[in-house]
Amino acid sequence: MRLHRQGEPTATPVETQRVHMSDRVHIQRALLSVSDKTDLVPFARALSGHGVELISTGGTAKALAEAGLDVITVDELTGFPEMMDGRIKTLHPRIHGGLLARRDVDDHVEAMNTHGIKPIDLVCINLYPFERTIATPGVREDDAIEQIDIGGPAALRSASKNHAFVTVVTGIGQYDQVISELNANDGCTTLALRRSLATAAFARTARYDAAIASWMEASSDAFPAWLHLIAGRERLLRYGENPHQQAALYAIPDSGDASLASASTIDGKPLSYNNYNDAAGGLRCCRDLAHATEDQPDGNTVCVVVKHASPCGLAARNNAIDAFKAAWAGDPLAAFGGIVTLNQPVTNELAQVIVEGDRFIEVLLAPAFDQDAIDTLQNRWKNLRLVAVPDIMHRPRNSQTIRSIPGGLLLQDHDNQIADDQHWDVVVGEGLDDAAIANARCAWTAAKHLPSNAVAIACDGRLAGVGGGQVDRVSAASIAVAKATEALANCSTAVAASDAFFPFSDGPALLLDAGVTCLLHPGGSKRDEDTFELCRQHGATCVLTGTRAFRH
Repeated sequence: MRLHRQGEPTATPVETQRVHMSDRVHIQRALLSVSDKTDLVPFARALSGHGVELISTGGTAKALAEAGLDVITVDELTGFPEMMDGRIKTLHPRIHGGLLARRDVDDHVEAMNTHGIKPIDLVCINLYPFERTIATPGVREDDAIEQIDIGGPAALRSASKNHAFVTVVTGIGQYDQVISELNANDGCTTLALRRSLATAAFARTARYDAAIASWMEASSDAFPAWLHLIAGRERLLRYGENPHQQAALYAIPDSGDASLASASTIDGKPLSYNNYNDAAGGLRCCRDLAHATEDQPDGNTVCVVVKHASPCGLAARNNAIDAFKAAWAGDPLAAFGGIVTLNQPVTNELAQVIVEGDRFIEVLLAPAFDQDAIDTLQNRWKNLRLVAVPDIMHRPRNSQTIRSIPGGLLLQDHDNQIADDQHWDVVVGEGLDDAAIANARCAWTAAKHLPSNAVAIACDGRLAGVGGGQVDRVSAASIAVAKATEALANCSTAVAASDAFFPFSDGPALLLDAGVTCLLHPGGSKRDEDTFELCRQHGATCVLTGTRAFRH
């Protein structure tokens, strides 16, 4: 077995004959040129076993020859050497003519015979690893540019356009499918397979070009003129927010965020559309409080309970059991049927506490689960979804969020702010002790993750009551107080946080009369002084964060 070299005849020339378009196409010649050579040799050997003539480039040709396979090099086929550091290889009429020619059109067949072009029936190309290259920290621009494939996408597009006659393979995962079809059809592929593979190839080149365009634009404009979205479908969902709506889950590769979209469900039914929304809210809220409490003396093991995308329980403690108990105690009524997120692995000791009493949980998110814990949870709830998110604490940097509106999209920077008492301004009172700081961090984090208008009350280092999604701030305060009544009766350092300023003093009055001892809000209202004076009258503290935390 050997390589054929430039100028060396490969076979006696055979005139290409016109053929009629058919469902089945016999694979006689294949062009193989891959960057990732995983499983290349077995695939090529299977093709060769069907009598397929192999054409290849550079390192791919070398790998095939070393495996004992006969292979024709591209420079032998074209009569031109590979040049310009490999930039010019397959960009030649004898390649693209062999891919694009319609074998059922007389003029095409005549042109092939006139110019010595033979048909190529199968193309296998995986592109230069541009996406992997730009993901490498500190990569040089020149190195990234050299990983922009030109000949590969061109050949894939030519083959895909002519999928009536050409089979195009773009991924290692397609090898077995193609060989199985050849085995089942006497060396032929069907039109259904060729069309499916061509669709995948066009999608691949679209993603590739989008990645290149996004990389080039990222260095100049945070909000580019054109937004290139790259997302792969992970799975179809049972339905959307309601049973009459269809839905699917898509994952964004290399998003820079914790990978909830591709997280593994260890046990239970697949997550629903609403489960994913709630889980996303729980993950973000848990992560924010964990980062905000890194210096907390009592530790920053965080548990959050979410119901309908809003936190109803939240606490930071020095161990997972205490964090879970405190978070669940925030609002046991709302927590029933909710989603629980922890930033620490779930042990069997914790699992035994979770399954106590009449609790019911839909989804439990954590970095990992001990096998004993999985068994304990499975025995308690057959359909509980256990979702492992190993990178749950990873916070996106310089990333953006997208929301759809009729006819378009809204794009904004991700809200990475966390509760930072070092930059808050105490405008009334003597300041905050450790207990008040813990409550303030908890209340502010909850308010940030509630829909606006939002007010959250924290006592004893845990969330005690929330009012969110209200059209006025007084109603938000009223609901939060109603939820926190019992906790307020036994708390000396209760903190209420608002996601925006209080436009009037009626909301603050309601909170202070209920037993809140510290108000936390951004400030900026024309009537801020009314709230300050009310705090003085109640002997309460008022702290301005200077930062609004709307969530619409």
